[in-house]
Amino acid sequence: MGSIDRTPRPFDRVLVANRGEIAVRVIRTLRRLGVHAIAVYSDADADAPHVRLADDAVRIGPAPAAESYLDADRIVAAALATGAQAVHPGYGFLSEDAGFARACADAGLVFVGPGEDALAVMGDKIRAKRHVAAHGVPTVPGVADPELDDAGLLAAADGVGYPLLVKPSAGGGGKGMQLAHDRDELAAALPAARRIARAAFGDDTLLLERFIPRPRHIEVQVLADAHGAVVHLGERECSLQRRHQKVIEEAPSPLLDAATRDRIGRAACDAARSVGYLGAGTVEFLVSDASPDEFRFIEMNTRLQVEHPVTELVTGIDLVEQQLRVAAGEPLAFGQDDVRLTGHAIEARVYAEDADHGFLPSTGTLLVWQEPTGAGVRVDSGVREGQVVTADYDPMLAKVIAFGADRAEAIDRLDAALAETVALGVETNVAFLRRLLAEPDVRAGHLTTGLIDAMPATGTDPVDPLDPVDPAGPGAAGAGDDGASADAHDRAVADAVRRALDEASASPRSAHAWQRERGWRLSRPAPAEAAAGPAAPARTAIADDGAVWVHVDGRAHRVVPRTRTERFLERHAARERGGQALDPSLRAPMPGTVTALFVADGDRVAAGDPVLAIEAMKMEHRVTAPFAGTVRLAVTSGEQVARDRPVARVEPDPGADGAPGHE
Repeated sequence: MGSIDRTPRPFDRVLVANRGEIAVRVIRTLRRLGVHAIAVYSDADADAPHVRLADDAVRIGPAPAAESYLDADRIVAAALATGAQAVHPGYGFLSEDAGFARACADAGLVFVGPGEDALAVMGDKIRAKRHVAAHGVPTVPGVADPELDDAGLLAAADGVGYPLLVKPSAGGGGKGMQLAHDRDELAAALPAARRIARAAFGDDTLLLERFIPRPRHIEVQVLADAHGAVVHLGERECSLQRRHQKVIEEAPSPLLDAATRDRIGRAACDAARSVGYLGAGTVEFLVSDASPDEFRFIEMNTRLQVEHPVTELVTGIDLVEQQLRVAAGEPLAFGQDDVRLTGHAIEARVYAEDADHGFLPSTGTLLVWQEPTGAGVRVDSGVREGQVVTADYDPMLAKVIAFGADRAEAIDRLDAALAETVALGVETNVAFLRRLLAEPDVRAGHLTTGLIDAMPATGTDPVDPLDPVDPAGPGAAGAGDDGASADAHDRAVADAVRRALDEASASPRSAHAWQRERGWRLSRPAPAEAAAGPAAPARTAIADDGAVWVHVDGRAHRVVPRTRTERFLERHAARERGGQALDPSLRAPMPGTVTALFVADGDRVAAGDPVLAIEAMKMEHRVTAPFAGTVRLAVTSGEQVARDRPVARVEPDPGADGAPGHE
């Protein structure tokens, strides 16, 4: 990545008010510019990479974000105590908080971001839509009235039509966003969205937007200085989303032609100019796949975006450096005509989540972490081997970015880089990302925000390669090359597990229980993926719970050793259930906080009724009743729960469908 080298440096000392990969990213530019970098950290991050990389580091509180990274007073105090001249907020946390920007200014600190007015206007989606519409920027139809309660929004929705998106006015990152196809779904979505918005942003104001079929999510990167210059650095395609959160982003968009690129860029600059914007920001638009020359404003993110590296790679401009120089009062050193887009860049977000079980967040110790290398590959990460991944923060571990002369080369390089990314100890979405990149529509550039939801499920039945092959199952006759490949992969995993257990055991092979029994089970299936290059040596690690983590042929697995007795009991239980019965005990699908109880202890429920909601890492998951019966709660609202902890039990009605004992 290039930069515009100028002297003197913009500041002498800058505090980075964030964590993880964005804190590392900002600190790297600070160090390149010769600026003294100051980190802040919670107790959970005391030995995190951003703390190690910084010149100084200040503890700001315990692990919960509300008591550390979201505590403006503690961050300002840390900046003053270390002699910082400026504060870079990164993204998330306090980056779009006008009150934090004011607190910095009141303390004599430079906030590396836009002014309070821009934060206030663009930080409120309702106000932002009204503001840019008044300046000629097209917007998405909807309901934007902060005075409306749930009943008022329900009434107003009838005049807009369905489907509708429910969006927190003060939020970002997809948090709290809900899709409603009809009035009943909207009635259920509104209270859930308010709960999440209140917890995440301290503001439960909602707006409604008409959902556009086959939409493309296109955003434009802008830069503006204090001397009146506003330029755009081209667009990014961010249509590959899951639950309204971006998964893969690229620049430039394969949809737009040169004329539309110029028009949407000018509209983005108009939106930024209308609020006297300062620094780096992103203006987001929805573009109809059927009419790519038509675009509508949805919001402006008044900060650096997670996906900014793809813009840096195709323009050669360090956006963090430009933020710092603009904040120091310097004019932009280039104009619109100087901006050139060269080649293609694509980024994948690597999350600690279980893609085969609803993308639920995963926690644990990162036993092995290996980043990919190679031509055109960049990795922005904020984790290290041995680090504990907790439920306190966003589950993103890293971003893997690839650059190529064209889109096909960039995608190929990204897939190869993901195959080399080794993360053992927590489930990740790496295999899913590779499967997504292999989708024909993705390869062809036919992207929409609903593409991921339309992908077929991989299935959740565990695989045991050491069991006899089922003639009707994967790898059987007629399964084709994919079946043979799966068998070969399973054998490679089995060999890696045996070697790992051999090395871990101080006694002969026959004395080790797991090895003697020769039985184990993968915790997830091995879905078909794009072909990787030559196979790399397997990487393995054994967790404290005895599970063996294996990375083979670009895929990771958690292998749970089982004795013959355990395998017999498991099969016997399955036969007793007839493959139909459901467990009456409801367990937490992820570690998190109980945010809502939809029933009281002793209430009757029907199959599928929501019992409670658990929130963690930007996600609220509803736990539902498996069959009709009476609920017995085991938790209270606000309680912290661990993954797999029993949270409720349903005592079945006699003869209830799927209930234990029902034939």
